[in-house]
Amino acid sequence: MDAIIPAAGRGTRLGELTDDRPKGLVDVAGKPLLAYALDTAVEAGVDELIVIIGYEGAQIVEQFGDAYRDVPITYVHQREQLGLGHAVLQARHAVDGTFLLVNGDNVFVDGVTPALEAVRAEGVDGVLGVEEVSREVARTTGVIETEEGAITGIVEKPDDPPSQLVTTGCYVLPEETFHACALVQPSAEGEYQLSEAVGLLCRAGFDFETVELGPRVNVNEPGDIEQAAKLVCGIG
Repeated sequence: MDAIIPAAGRGTRLGELTDDRPKGLVDVAGKPLLAYALDTAVEAGVDELIVIIGYEGAQIVEQFGDAYRDVPITYVHQREQLGLGHAVLQARHAVDGTFLLVNGDNVFVDGVTPALEAVRAEGVDGVLGVEEVSREVARTTGVIETEEGAITGIVEKPDDPPSQLVTTGCYVLPEETFHACALVQPSAEGEYQLSEAVGLLCRAGFDFETVELGPRVNVNEPGDIEQAAKLVCGIG
């Protein structure tokens, strides 16, 4: 199985930390942020890493080279950062079959292997890594929609969340996701959302399951760096 690791963003909310480097090379507990996502994918047993680069992407290529922990890396350039669905679509020619997607700015303490194990179950087409949060937090991110126990889609930043299960930046997706991403229309912000592509697949009859993963931090702001460092060092 291949893994797509989106890492094209600058990370403007990290301020001066990304003035001269991409977000993926910001230091977290002595290691580049992107290395945690690569470790997560490698430890899940993937065969190839497809890293989506953009802002100052040459620095990422120089840092990691053509392999990471003996797993080959293919780099794909995302010239404009137009959402996660757009990022995934850039990798369509480099991926064969079902693939793992791990956002490059997420630190998963316990890994994502349970998501890969779940997709091997009979009748399961894709898996969404999730966590349960407060309704207040759910209003700020992608929330799982269900009907009679079946996943029907993901709604982004809803005023009235249909559940308190939210996406975590880990997905195991069928190859048809690329076609779905190509059909997605841009949001009001001009972004092509992966959540919309997942919704299209659900409505087309693809069966998605959810798996709750362990602690993780999505590094967006300076305070998240300290939180992630504490988690990986076993503090707190």
